[in-house]
Amino acid sequence: MGKASKVKVEVGEVRELVDLIGVLKDVADMKYHAMSAQRVKFNRFNESFTEFFSLVGFSQVQHPLVSNSNPNAVILVISTERGFVGDLNSRVIARAMEEKEKNPQAQFVVVGKKGVMKLEGMGQKLLKSWEDVEDRGLYEVAVDIKTYLVKEVMEGRVGKVTLVYPWPKDYTVTKPRAVKLLPCEDLLPKQTQTVEKFRQVIEESDSVDMIGYLADMWLSSKIYEIFFDTNLAAASAQTQQLDSSLTKMKKERDVVKLKYRKAKRGDIDKSLREVFSARMMVTK
Repeated sequence: MGKASKVKVEVGEVRELVDLIGVLKDVADMKYHAMSAQRVKFNRFNESFTEFFSLVGFSQVQHPLVSNSNPNAVILVISTERGFVGDLNSRVIARAMEEKEKNPQAQFVVVGKKGVMKLEGMGQKLLKSWEDVEDRGLYEVAVDIKTYLVKEVMEGRVGKVTLVYPWPKDYTVTKPRAVKLLPCEDLLPKQTQTVEKFRQVIEESDSVDMIGYLADMWLSSKIYEIFFDTNLAAASAQTQQLDSSLTKMKKERDVVKLKYRKAKRGDIDKSLREVFSARMMVTK
C-alpha cells in the first residue's frame, strides 16, 4: 500500500468526523431555538403573577420567605449534565466560589452530578445535593428543592439563599449568574405602586398565610424557570463549542487533503522512478 492510500484512509475518517460534528451542531442549534421560543411562557406567568400579587397590600406583612434577618446562608448551585459544556460548568463553580468568599459561613446545596463532583473535588462540604435531575424531571426536582428550602427557612436553619446558575444572555453568550432567591423581598416593591388602586378587595384569608402561599408558588416557578434557562444555556454552549470544533476539523480536513495530494504526487513520482530504473536495467 502506497503512502497516498494510507493518507486517503485518514481523509475519509476526518470527513466522517466533520459530518458527525456538523449533525450534532445542527441538533443543538435547533434545540436552542425551539427552547427559546418556549421561554416566553415564563414571562407571561410572571406578568400574571405580579398582577394578582398587586391586588392586596403586603408591604407591612412580615413573613420569613419575604423578610428575614437570619444570617445563615445557602448557595444553591445548578450545573448542567449535557455534553460539551465542561467549561460552562467550571465557570459556574468559579462564580459559586466567589459567593462563598463573600460569605465563608454559607453552605452549598448543589443540583447536578457534575457540580457535585467539582465542588467535592475542591474539598467543599455539601449541605444537600440532587444528582437525579435527568431521571426524575425538571419540575419534580424543582418542587423538591422548593420544599426543602421553604422548610429550612420556616424552621429557622436558613435565612438567605443565593442561586448560581448558567445564564443564557443570548444565542452566542452564556455566563454564570448569581441571583438572590430568598428572601424574595423583591416581590413587594413591584406591587406597592399599584395596590393603592384597589380599595375594595376582600381578604378572606390571613395576609401572612396568603403571602406565604404566594411566595411558595413563586419560588417553585422561579426554580423551574432557572432549570429551563440552564438547559437553554447548555444548548447555546453546545452550539458554540461544536461550531468551534467544526471549524477546527474543517481546517484539519483541508490539511489532510493537501497531505493526500502531496502523497499521491509522491507515489506517482516514485512509480515513475521505479519504471525508469527498471527500463535502464533492462537496456543494460
